[in-house]
Amino acid sequence: MRFHMKSGSEDNEIVAATATAEHIRKFVFSGSPAERLEIKIPELLQGAYSFYTWPCAPILAHFLWERRQSLAGKRILELGSGTALPGILAAKCRAQVVLTDNCILPKSLAHIRKSCQANQLQPGVDIDVVGLSWGLLLNSVFRLPPLDLIIAADCFYDPSVFEDIVVTVAFLLERNAGAKFIFTYQERSADWSIEALLKKWKLQALPISMDDIGKESGVDLLEFMGGHTIHLLEITRIESDGTINNT
Repeated sequence: MRFHMKSGSEDNEIVAATATAEHIRKFVFSGSPAERLEIKIPELLQGAYSFYTWPCAPILAHFLWERRQSLAGKRILELGSGTALPGILAAKCRAQVVLTDNCILPKSLAHIRKSCQANQLQPGVDIDVVGLSWGLLLNSVFRLPPLDLIIAADCFYDPSVFEDIVVTVAFLLERNAGAKFIFTYQERSADWSIEALLKKWKLQALPISMDDIGKESGVDLLEFMGGHTIHLLEITRIESDGTINNT
């Protein structure tokens, strides 16, 4: 499996050149006539990349929305939450959600809380926001509650952190039997791959079809992709006997 990515500097430069002020971006999810969810995400385009909702996030959010009936009561952790669209959607679908971002970036964590409050979710009451740095097994990692699902949108954007992410995921999956890691990623370079890292940390990745994502809400995923290629994957542990944990 190959991750096609470029350095994030170009994207950040484009954002910095075009940004003017914070604005609220709305995402609408619908099903039957009585089912409609609107999520409001504050974005600060002149800030770092964690203050903007990248194309991978709404795709993952629509994937979760179409499985909303199964989310109620599920214990979900979002890695590298950024503006936290997928995690907030899961919380609105009655999942127990922990949103995380780098513990040394207090402004990013504050922005996550702002996103929660924009959607009537009170941090510490309706949803949790935690500082968590990839690759570092700090106290915050050990204090996490039991998990059913780990999610992330576009975390694999910098090859220097690929193993940090994989190590963190491997540790969390080992501590939470039966849990899965589901994530979207955007192709940016043909030269970067996590296949060797998955093998090293006894993980298995399987692609998830995106053919029907968004159809229930009448959404064309190409509108979110903006010409980029995006994939959806599921990672699970390979048990000591060589079997894959697909429970």
